[in-house]
Amino acid sequence: MKRLLIYIMAALMISLTACQKNFIDLKPTANFTDAVYFKQPNDFKTYATGLYGQLPGWDFGAMDNSSDLSANANGAGYDIGHGTIATSTSGSWDYAGIRSCNTLLSKARSYTGGGNINQYIGEAYFFRAFAYFSLLKTFGGVPIDTTVLTTNSPELFAPRNSRYEVVKQILSDLTQAIPNLPAEQNIAAADKGRVSKWAAEAVKAQVELYEATWEKYVAQSTDGDGKATGGGTAGYDVGNVNRYLAGVVALCQDVMNNGGYAIWNKNTVTSMANASSWYLFNLEDAASNPGGFDKSSNTEFILYNVYDYTLKKGGKNITWTSWQLYPSRKFVDMAVCSDGLPPEKSPLFQGYHKIGDEFKNRDYRLINYLYGNGTPPTGGTLDFGSLGSSGYGNSKYAVYGYGARRTDNTESANYPIIRLAEVYLMYAEALYELNGVITDAQLDASINKLRDRGGVAHLSNALVTANGLDMLTEIRRERAVEFYREGRRFDDLKRWGILESALNPSRLGMVVGGASYTTNFKTASSNGTDSVIAANYHPSTYVFGEEAVQTPKGILNCVVIDSKANHSVAKKHYLYPVPLSQITLNSKLLQNPGY
Repeated sequence: MKRLLIYIMAALMISLTACQKNFIDLKPTANFTDAVYFKQPNDFKTYATGLYGQLPGWDFGAMDNSSDLSANANGAGYDIGHGTIATSTSGSWDYAGIRSCNTLLSKARSYTGGGNINQYIGEAYFFRAFAYFSLLKTFGGVPIDTTVLTTNSPELFAPRNSRYEVVKQILSDLTQAIPNLPAEQNIAAADKGRVSKWAAEAVKAQVELYEATWEKYVAQSTDGDGKATGGGTAGYDVGNVNRYLAGVVALCQDVMNNGGYAIWNKNTVTSMANASSWYLFNLEDAASNPGGFDKSSNTEFILYNVYDYTLKKGGKNITWTSWQLYPSRKFVDMAVCSDGLPPEKSPLFQGYHKIGDEFKNRDYRLINYLYGNGTPPTGGTLDFGSLGSSGYGNSKYAVYGYGARRTDNTESANYPIIRLAEVYLMYAEALYELNGVITDAQLDASINKLRDRGGVAHLSNALVTANGLDMLTEIRRERAVEFYREGRRFDDLKRWGILESALNPSRLGMVVGGASYTTNFKTASSNGTDSVIAANYHPSTYVFGEEAVQTPKGILNCVVIDSKANHSVAKKHYLYPVPLSQITLNSKLLQNPGY
């Protein structure tokens, strides 16, 4: 009952908000019912516009905080990052958007008016799939509702469907959405940001890659038997993995070849100073970067939430908050050097003896994400700052000209949900997972376009073989570096079956151990007191002290930001528990294993 009431109210609010002008122009809102609405294509368009409220936007809870790549241990992501997920959590058990989609599809089936409503039907199928995909990633199997329920509908008290049945429903919805949606090239400028067929194909590839790798590496360990726990295994097919991987390759190829998208690489423009990977994420008008590029130059974003300085500002302290999101030691060591090799393999890696050495000859993405269009500090002038600082900065999402051109809450770059970079990475990963090999030509058509923007040598089979690397590890490395703080990390760790091993170690900051490291000493001034400028590291401010760990230059002491003593991630944490409030309302909803 609660599920029904929640999404009835949300659907009503969506339609009332999206259609306010129509209500004012036509009839009093109190007299509006479905019987007098959905009479013309514009009614369907206006209602479908309300579905876009389901898209994620500027929210720092989705930026991988508390993951293995983040030294932040704040509230966002804390439960999964530390293994403290409680059964009392409300999670995101939300069917409101699903009901709204079901309403539009129901009205479309009985529509007898003129005009073409296919695009809005496609959008409803897309957003229903999008909502179920979010539920799948959070809870596994959930009840499937594809009709508009009433207070008497038995479906309100039905048991959970299995994850395999939910995936089948998601893929069916996307299959129906794709032919109804327009190509990006045919979407009018005023409607940019609406879902294209290429966006639907990219999301379908996301779903298939997620499920294929989940079934390969996690298997049925989190399903439960469907009788005492979990959603069970109904509909499982051993052929899913290869079938889904082949689907990913085909879908990505279609988007790559026909979508008209391109990587936003402006590094050849001198004024952009090889910082394309920074400016991309704060791109607004021509004043948002020294190259004079505006949003119309961005053909990398495939699915995105539209923001506008005049009509819809970001409404968050995006820049200020971004500066407080510190990377972990693991992330800094993950980016390759300019020769294309990981730092532990590269003769170009300069090590840690002086502040900034580790950033020399490295991937532009590392520099851009942490220091924007600037350069890392050098010498002995770094001040670690207060408790919680990893010794590194973060600039990804911070805007150009903050304080003068843009202030808090006014930053208005579009929020990327899927960009071409992800299609390239999905294509490469699926190819390798499917065939156990990937050709250099396939790497050049995908991952190496990202390496070009990063200013590093191409990934190739010869590079991997000559240096004792593992191709799958390198493909995953590219994904981790490219999508730093884009909300992908927890889901990737889960579907690769490495959540526990990745999250249970300590989150570390800068190398600080040894007298030969400039972070680990103070220089006395002429009056006998410590120089503030040279006082780079203050051990007493770090409650967890230091930890000796493997680095690209051997075992070294690093400052501990979040101790492994705080982490107890287990297999059960691959899924969130079904909220107890939902089980109270429907006793047929079985709890996930381990909770």
